[in-house]
Amino acid sequence: MRVLFATSEAAPFSKSGGLADVSRALPDALTRLGLEVLIIHPYYRTPEGYPTSTALIRQIQVPWGGGSITLRYLREDRVGPEPGRAPTIFVDQPYFFYTTSPYAPTRFDQLAPGRRFALFSRAVVEWAKYWGADLIHLNDWPTGLVPLYTRLGGVEVPTLFTIHNLGYQGNFDPVLLREIGVPPEYYRIEEGLEFFGTASFLKSGLALSDSLNTVSPTYSREIQTPEYGAGFDGLLTSRRDRLSGILNGIDTEHWDPLTDPALPANYGPDDPSPKAEVRTALVEELDIDGGGPLIAVISRLVEQKGIDLLIDSLDELLRLGLRLIVLGTGEDHYEKILRQKERETPERVRTILRFDEPLARRIYAGSDLFLMPSIYEPSGLGQMIAQRYGTPPIVRETGGLADSVHDQETGFTFEDPTGIAMVAAIDRAVRFREEGGWGGLRDRCMRLDNSWHASAQEYLRLYEATIESRERKRLTNRPQNAIMIEQARE
Repeated sequence: MRVLFATSEAAPFSKSGGLADVSRALPDALTRLGLEVLIIHPYYRTPEGYPTSTALIRQIQVPWGGGSITLRYLREDRVGPEPGRAPTIFVDQPYFFYTTSPYAPTRFDQLAPGRRFALFSRAVVEWAKYWGADLIHLNDWPTGLVPLYTRLGGVEVPTLFTIHNLGYQGNFDPVLLREIGVPPEYYRIEEGLEFFGTASFLKSGLALSDSLNTVSPTYSREIQTPEYGAGFDGLLTSRRDRLSGILNGIDTEHWDPLTDPALPANYGPDDPSPKAEVRTALVEELDIDGGGPLIAVISRLVEQKGIDLLIDSLDELLRLGLRLIVLGTGEDHYEKILRQKERETPERVRTILRFDEPLARRIYAGSDLFLMPSIYEPSGLGQMIAQRYGTPPIVRETGGLADSVHDQETGFTFEDPTGIAMVAAIDRAVRFREEGGWGGLRDRCMRLDNSWHASAQEYLRLYEATIESRERKRLTNRPQNAIMIEQARE
């Protein structure tokens, strides 16, 4: 099976969030299952230079804006074979992809992201046709126009659309549609792009793809409700027979306390004792008092991640005797409050406002508890990484957090999105730690199989079902005279 995996970001080439990690790990896991998977990705060129060594393998002209535009397809060059790693094809068009902020409008062009990812979607369809893909796996709104362009171009390749976060929708002024070659008849409510007066790339993917899935079973159910559906709950409910949820995994080779070079000491479930050494080193590195439980937050500092719950409960958490470590960046007002709390209690609060993966690894490993109070969380990776490193997570029961953390078995959970409920769960975790049973909890966390292997097998079954469904539909829609001609030939 040939699968074209279309994504707007993939590690290590570009990354703004968890999509980049999934877009690297899942294709690799599918490749190890024997599928022929090819990642296709925009070739973002930055002032610092090119992201990787490449070779030109194809150049074409495609219709665009009343004329045509040149697309170049570049192959990622590698030194020597890399078994189990999916190769990458880059789409190069300097005017559109020379950017460090692919999702952001420019000062002079509010529609720049729409133009960029419309062209990328067109490029995906052209490559799928040229390469002979059996299925195109699409990811979030930047690839949402692919099923529309397959229809316009008569390209009979099944599409699976994965919703990583329904909150990001790619909604643009409909004036864009003429330029990007979308006929007026597709700007409609039913099976079209119209969404409250905007042209929604996300809606195109949801309405026109053969199959839909989300990154956890619970999130697939949540988004069919008004609370979590972001305006699309009605559409998703109408397509529930094509909607499923597969929980993300983590790259267990990349995230492994037994081999992690960022740690001052390595450990695993068979001998977790060096974890105490990592904790001591972390306390010294961050110059924080280690006399109480260390609770860590590694997150974007935005409303979705439940940072309001954390902010509102800071004083109560300190009264419980906790030491708080926060690593991440985000909205200014959250950053200012956390900085101020560190200034007030420098021995008990440490706020690091930057992206720093080596430090993140030491925090995952050296902390006692990991907090993820998300208002909603489609899948979440942090809780699985924390489990892998023997640091029990405390999470709100939503999305992938509900699917991957079970109270007092593999972490601690709370249901209501309130500071009171969160603090109660943290208090339970602290008392559990003091009363015994912590070693068993830590051991269960570290022995969980959060790898991509099981999820990749589920994706394989979903690919097969999507292709089979498209074939049944094709046969059902064939003209009766064509069927009679074939029967006569037989």
